[in-house]
Amino acid sequence: MTNHKSPMTKNKITSLFNIKYPIIQGGMIWCSGWELASAVSNSGGLGLIGSGSMYPEILEEHIQKCKKATNKPFGVNVPLLYPQTDELMEIIIREGVKIVFTSAGNPKKYTALLKDHGIVVAHVIANKKFAQKAVEAGVDAIVSEGFEAGGHNGFEETTTMVLTPMIREIVDIPIIAAGGIGSGKSMFAAMALGADGVQIGSRFAASIEASGHRNFKNAIASAQEGDTSLTLKKIVPVRLIKNEFYNRVKLAEDTGASEDDLRELLGKGRAKMGMYEGDLNEGELEIGQVSGMIDDILPVSEIMENIILEFNETAKRMKEIVI
Repeated sequence: MTNHKSPMTKNKITSLFNIKYPIIQGGMIWCSGWELASAVSNSGGLGLIGSGSMYPEILEEHIQKCKKATNKPFGVNVPLLYPQTDELMEIIIREGVKIVFTSAGNPKKYTALLKDHGIVVAHVIANKKFAQKAVEAGVDAIVSEGFEAGGHNGFEETTTMVLTPMIREIVDIPIIAAGGIGSGKSMFAAMALGADGVQIGSRFAASIEASGHRNFKNAIASAQEGDTSLTLKKIVPVRLIKNEFYNRVKLAEDTGASEDDLRELLGKGRAKMGMYEGDLNEGELEIGQVSGMIDDILPVSEIMENIILEFNETAKRMKEIVI
């Protein structure tokens, strides 16, 4: 990686996680295995293994491989809505993981346990109410995720540009902005709004090291403005690329389908089918709005280099602007 001197290498996020740049890779299901996490960590960010699509024994394997692939800090993202969460937490503690990002649930249940084992905890939120609950639970940082983000999302549909300064006004702990961030310019904008760092998902999903299927990566790179939509709000809001499966969901929602009807239509393994197995018609293709700005599949090292270079160029340009 080119050695760009960065004005933001010493701040709350880099100090909290002991990393070079305040860039966290999203713990995306079916995309965030040990190869992606270690590559991001080796490039100066914080890589996360996405445990949401892993059985406990698979997570254990990925943690062990990640420890061999990097001597830099990395973490695990744990969605709290799955029944095997207790087992995942046991493995994380046993394997000596030092950083955990929780999401999609109440952080109070596990935060104290994790911190008792010396683990730094961040929690993903999409509104002020849950930001305050996360602070009360004792988390070390908050991920403020706007509705531009891919995958599971907030019911409020608050954008990152609105949510981030809202959260900054009510919490004192470090804030990581997420949703719609895939470049140095958007990273600079998020930090101007009060974030101490950023979490990037979609841009890293379209990387060589991501574990998603090549078809899915190509779909991200070819996506245009308006090709994603927030749907399945009666179950859990999720942002998807529009395809044949999405069209059936949209028709069902437009014609008054019940929650049970939608669950039956969704079935099981739909995300794996699309993102990991590469079925672009019947699979669930979770990705963010920023996919419309991504047109290539790159190595993580190049993605990181581009982001840092553009961030620094933007910072320099903004210094020259006087109103």
